[in-house]
Amino acid sequence: MSQGPLCAVVLAAGKGTRMRNALPKVLHDVAGRPLIGHVLQLTVELGCERSVLVLAPGMEPVERAARAFDEKLRIAIQDPPLGTGHAVKCALDELADRGTVIVLFGDTPLLSASTVRRLVDAREARGAAVAVLGMNPPSGEGYGRLASDAQGTLSAIVEYRHADEALRTSGMCNSGVMAIDASILRELVGAIGLQPEKNEYYLTDIVALARERGRPCIAVEGPWQEGHGVNSQAQLAEAEALWQQRRRRELLDAGVIMPAPETVWLSADVEIGPGAVIEQHVVFAGRARIAAGARIRAFSHIEDAEVGPASIVGPYARLRPGARLESGVHVGNFVEIKNARLGEGAKANHLTYLGDCSVGGGSNIGAGTITCNYDGFAKHRTEIGERVFVGSNTALVAPVTVGSDAIIGAGSVVTSDVGEGSVALSRAPLAERKGAAELLRRRMRRAKEEKRG
Repeated sequence: MSQGPLCAVVLAAGKGTRMRNALPKVLHDVAGRPLIGHVLQLTVELGCERSVLVLAPGMEPVERAARAFDEKLRIAIQDPPLGTGHAVKCALDELADRGTVIVLFGDTPLLSASTVRRLVDAREARGAAVAVLGMNPPSGEGYGRLASDAQGTLSAIVEYRHADEALRTSGMCNSGVMAIDASILRELVGAIGLQPEKNEYYLTDIVALARERGRPCIAVEGPWQEGHGVNSQAQLAEAEALWQQRRRRELLDAGVIMPAPETVWLSADVEIGPGAVIEQHVVFAGRARIAAGARIRAFSHIEDAEVGPASIVGPYARLRPGARLESGVHVGNFVEIKNARLGEGAKANHLTYLGDCSVGGGSNIGAGTITCNYDGFAKHRTEIGERVFVGSNTALVAPVTVGSDAIIGAGSVVTSDVGEGSVALSRAPLAERKGAAELLRRRMRRAKEEKRG
C-alpha cells in the first residue's frame, strides 16, 4: 500500500565505451526498443509522479529518444561524472521529499513493474530507509554482494573485490535497483563520502549511512534475469535472448499458438490475440497487431501492420508499415504490402506488390501484379473496388482507380481509371513467324563462333 508519491531516478550518464561503437549505450535496441525506452516505459507503468533522467553533457540524442516515452520527463545533467551517488545528488532538486524514490539504471531493459512494485511495497511495509533488489544469477562474478539475514534485513552492500569467500558464496548479488525513503534521501546522499580509489561517490554507501542513523534497510530478491544489465555487445545479445524468451512464454500462456516459439522474433510493441497461430521463423517489428484466430505462416516479416481475424499471411510474406488486413484476407508467398488496406476476404496469393492502395472486399489480385506507386518524385495511390479480379502480371500505374466488379485481363498495363463492372485489357498483339526458330538458332550459333574467333 503506497505511503506517498513514487518518483524515479534513471541513471544513464555512462559513456558505454565497452559497446565499441558511436551509438550511446542506452540507445541500443532490445526487441526494437532502445534500452532507455524499456526503463522509462516501466516508470510510466508504475505511475511515477516524477521521473528524472540523469545524463552527461552532450547526450541530446538520448534526451530526444527518452522524451518519446515520457513527455513529462525531467532531465538532470551530471557534470563531471563522479559516480552513482553523485548522479542521484544531481537529481535531488527534481524529486518530491516524501514517498519513495526508486533508483533505476538505463541499461536494464528486463526489469518488470511487478518486481519494482514489490520492492517499493516491502520498503513501505517495513518502514525501511532503503530497500535493495537482490538477485542470484547463474554467475555472480563481478557483482557486489548484499550482506543480509534470513529476514532480509540488510547490513551492507559489499563490493565484489572486498567480499570474502563466504559472502561471495551465500550473499545475493546487488542489482543496483533501490527504493529509498524520499524524506531521508537528501540527507543520506549528502553524507556519502568520496571514495579515493576511483574518485567517485558510491550510492551503495547509503545503506551503512542509514543504519548509522538507526534506520533499517532490507534486501528483496527478484528474478535474476530482470537485473541483467548491458555493458557490451555480448550482454546486449544476452538481454535480447532473455527478453524474447520471456515474451514468448507470456504469449503462449495467453493462448497464442507457436509450434516453434524459439524461432519467432518479437518486438516490444507487438500484440497477438489468443488462438492466433504463429509459425516458424516469423519476425515482428514495431507496432504489429495480430487478431485472434489469424495465422502467420513461416518466414513472414510483419512491421507496424495489422492482421485481422481469420486472415492468413505467408509463407514468405512481408507486411510493411501501414499495411492493414481486414478479416479473412489471404496474403501468400512473396507478397509485399505497404501502406495499404485489404478488405474482407481479399486475396493476393503470390508474387505481388501492393503499395499505397486500397483493395476492396472479395477482390482477387493475380500473381505478378504490382501497383506502380512512385514516379521518382512522389507517391500516388491506387484504389481497387470490391470483387475485382486482377489478372496475373498486371501493372497498375498510379494514380488510378478500378471500380467494383471490374475484370483486368492478365498482362495489362493500366494507366487510366476502369469503371465498375468493366473488362479492361491492355496487351500487345502476339507476333508469330512459323518455322523461324531454327533460322534464328543458326544465326545465333554463327555469331557466337565468329566472336570466339
